[in-house]
Amino acid sequence: MKHLLKSAGVAAVGVAALGFAGAASADTLTVVSWGGAYTKSQIEAYHKPWMAKTGDTINSEDYNGGLAEIRAQVEAGNVTWDLVDVELSDAVRGCDEGILEVLDAADLPKGDDGTAAADDFIQGAVNECAVATIVWSTVYAYDKTKFKEGPKTIADFFDTKKFPGKRGMRKVPKANLEFALMADGVPANQVYEVLATPKGVERAFKKLDTIKNETIWWEAGAQPPQLLADGEVVMTTAYNGRLFNAIANEKKPFEIVWDGQVWDLDLWVIPRGAPNKDRAWEFIKFSTDTQRLADQAKWISYGPVRRSSFPKVQPDMQPHMPTAPNNFKNPLQNDFEFWADYGDELNERFNAWLAS
Repeated sequence: MKHLLKSAGVAAVGVAALGFAGAASADTLTVVSWGGAYTKSQIEAYHKPWMAKTGDTINSEDYNGGLAEIRAQVEAGNVTWDLVDVELSDAVRGCDEGILEVLDAADLPKGDDGTAAADDFIQGAVNECAVATIVWSTVYAYDKTKFKEGPKTIADFFDTKKFPGKRGMRKVPKANLEFALMADGVPANQVYEVLATPKGVERAFKKLDTIKNETIWWEAGAQPPQLLADGEVVMTTAYNGRLFNAIANEKKPFEIVWDGQVWDLDLWVIPRGAPNKDRAWEFIKFSTDTQRLADQAKWISYGPVRRSSFPKVQPDMQPHMPTAPNNFKNPLQNDFEFWADYGDELNERFNAWLAS
């Protein structure tokens, strides 16, 4: 998902090992996330403070999302991951499948302002098996050096006559089908109603057909900014935090187009049978408190899911959040129930379409 530092986990482990070699009660947690700038933000905001507080070691691993690896570990009775960062549709489906631990939401800490957790977290951020950390978006960006006047709308992404050049898209149907329908004129608030019909699915794939031959497909979140930087594409869909990192920290000449952004949540889950289940739950409570969520926003432009955290986000970072007023004019919230219900079917259809 979404979110460059393959060695970040190793570095974190080293800090813990040096600082707490003699801690008798220390645990080792294996925390799995998406890598890159996103995992770096978690290491800085969550892992390092947790290790300093507890003496634990955190083994940070990367993956490309989905439930396949969690499911395989649970079914084999050989769970090696303690904590995994997942998208909302996967959290819901994994809970339904029984491959995730049930969490006691009543045990989550209050906000720093005294607000009960149930009222402090935004709607949908806490469910039976998961606790959210961030609001993030799939958007698209273009290389400003390639156009005198760049694209402004989601429809422009599909307009290869006005904006010629290769596109980059994630190699999954999620967000791509939504982008296609919005580009084809479907209002954001009607996208899932249309996509739930056979005609709507056909319409989305027909729109994708128009750029299929001009598209390079990416899988890991670090790829789209690299594709842009290398000139392999002139515009690409990507996770907004990855683009922010490329623009703000690497000084790349990229421009984000927020029109039609598909926003989502990322959440912590514990695979059923995790070796350090109780410790992982303590880490979740720590990493989703008011201060930790605000601290993460120092490192990446993903919005915190606690209301009490927003006032603590640095002012210079606030305009880069998906939910900033100027960015949130035509957003679409990913419908996790839709993807939990139709994900397998549409993944199969998408893979067959790619192969055709």
